[in-house]
Amino acid sequence: MRQRLNLMLVLGASLALSVVLITFRVFLTHKISFVFLLWNLFLALIPFGLSTMLGLTAGRLKARVLLPVGAVWLLFFPNAPYILTDLFHLEPRPGVPYWYDLALILSCAWNGLMLAYASLTDMQLLVTRRLGWSAGWAFATLALLLSSFGVYLGRYLRFNSWDILTNPITLFYDIVSRILHPTMHRGTWGVTLLYGVFLLLGYATVRLLGQHREPDEL
Repeated sequence: MRQRLNLMLVLGASLALSVVLITFRVFLTHKISFVFLLWNLFLALIPFGLSTMLGLTAGRLKARVLLPVGAVWLLFFPNAPYILTDLFHLEPRPGVPYWYDLALILSCAWNGLMLAYASLTDMQLLVTRRLGWSAGWAFATLALLLSSFGVYLGRYLRFNSWDILTNPITLFYDIVSRILHPTMHRGTWGVTLLYGVFLLLGYATVRLLGQHREPDEL
C-alpha cells in the first residue's frame, strides 16, 4: 500500500507539472493551443484508475466482474501511450519559446507513458497470479501490440474509444479491412509493430529497473 501511495504521489506531481505548463501557456498567449492535452491526460488516467481498483479489490472480486472491467480497461488503455504521438504538434509558434512547448509536450507524453506502464503492471500482476509468469508476459505483450494498433486508429483514422459505441460499423469495417488485406495497409502494420516493439522494450526496461533495490534493502 505504501508503494502504491508513493507512486500516486509522484504521478500526481508529474501530472501537476503538465497542468501548470499548459495553464501558464494559456495565460501567456491567450490561446488554447494545447488545452486538448488536458483531455488526453484525463483519458490516460482512466485505465490507471481501473487497474488500481482491480489491484486493490482483486482478492474479493469474481471473474465475472474482473473480465468485463478488464475489457473496458483494454478499450481505454491505448489512450495512455497515444499521447506520445502528440509530439506531432510540436512546431515553432510565436509568443512562446520553442523549448517551452517541447518541455510541455514531453511532460504530457511522459505522463501518458508512465500511466500506461503503471496500469499495465497492475494488470500483468493480476494475470500472473492466476495463470503464471508466461501468461502474464504474453498478456503484457499482446496489450501493448493492441494499444499500438489503437494508437494508429486514433492518430491516423481519428477514431476514439467512444466510437465502439457511437460508430461501431465504420470502426469494425476499417479494422477488418486491415486484417484481411494487410499488404494494402502497410502503414497500419508498420506503426503497430514498430510502436509495439518500442513500448514493449520500454516496459521491460521499467520493470527491470523496478526490481533493483536500494543497498540498505539488500
